[in-house]
Amino acid sequence: MATGVRPTVTAANPFNPDEAAQKLRKAMKGLGTDEAAIIDVFVRHTTQQRIEIERHFKTSFGKDLRKELKSELSGKFEDVVLALLDPPRVYDAKQIKQAIKGIGTDEAALIEILCTRSNTEIIEIKQHYKTLFKSDLEKDIAADTSGHFKRLLVAQLTANRSDAPPDPTLAQKDAQDLYKAGEKKFGTDESQFNRILSARSYAHLREVFNCYQKISKNTFEKAVKSETSGDLEAGYLAIINVATNIPAFFAERLYHSMKGAGTKDSELIRLVVSRCEEDMGFIKAEFQKMYGKTLGSFIKGDCSGDYKKILLALIGES
Repeated sequence: MATGVRPTVTAANPFNPDEAAQKLRKAMKGLGTDEAAIIDVFVRHTTQQRIEIERHFKTSFGKDLRKELKSELSGKFEDVVLALLDPPRVYDAKQIKQAIKGIGTDEAALIEILCTRSNTEIIEIKQHYKTLFKSDLEKDIAADTSGHFKRLLVAQLTANRSDAPPDPTLAQKDAQDLYKAGEKKFGTDESQFNRILSARSYAHLREVFNCYQKISKNTFEKAVKSETSGDLEAGYLAIINVATNIPAFFAERLYHSMKGAGTKDSELIRLVVSRCEEDMGFIKAEFQKMYGKTLGSFIKGDCSGDYKKILLALIGES
């Protein structure tokens, strides 16, 4: 499992927010727009620095940077640039709202966000959601989903995952409980799966999965695939992946956002924006290992224009 952090977007050092704000103003002043200059400023600074640049832009020119960008840019390129101005957990809250508003639900987006964020991050997402939308996230998720999948997501929203080191005795018991709740019985007791997968620390879950394989001769991942289906299966598999190899989970999501006819642009943008300051270096390595091609080559084949250029720059390629 990859450990540590390998971002593809890092803080500018030295950092000059006035200079960056001036460069953005110049890129949008008069006829036409210098998209290359906008890309350069946005990919050479972290979210925290971009927020500072946004503040300096308003102070220096008396104009709102977001409004200026909206009037100058369009399409998916605009979507990426505006996403890069949101603090990560604000962006998560907005993406969840997008996933549940209107007819239909984007369950994959809910899984990707709620099953991979830390306790602290989930608490922050809930706070931002309430501030932005004057609504309770748990109630909104419960109203938009159903059954054991709903219970799994609500369990993630409690932000109550243990951070305890592995307990070998408890891991053995948890593995037995999972085996009895799934493979060993007719039907599946999803409440046991939910309880263990939502409450135990990731380090402990790795120990549980090792114990499970000794009891069952199957991996727990294989058991989940045979015992469950649909969104619930996808949610369980996400938690297994977070515990065992989180870059592989995101590499797979990136692959699915681009494979086949058409591109799931909102998913591709969310994945690149949310991971470029986290672990995109590891995700790229996993992607190449899993699919035999670079992430950059997929983006080049699927996207075009300034949209393609900014995505490539965010993943550290051109």
